[in-house]
Amino acid sequence: MAVPKKKISTSRRNQRRSHDRLGLAAYEDCSHCGELKRPHHVCPSCGHYNDREVMEAADVA
Repeated sequence: MAVPKKKISTSRRNQRRSHDRLGLAAYEDCSHCGELKRPHHVCPSCGHYNDREVMEAADVA
């Protein structure tokens, strides 16, 4: 069985994992109200999806 000759330091291990981070979340403008929303999700401010009202907008007071 292959066994490492030396311990891999935490610095070297973390350098190898530097590209495994999460990317930024994507956002786009709502075509109805112009607010930012996640793509392929119902707009939380106006309740529209694909230029039609899917649910009632949340009342913001």
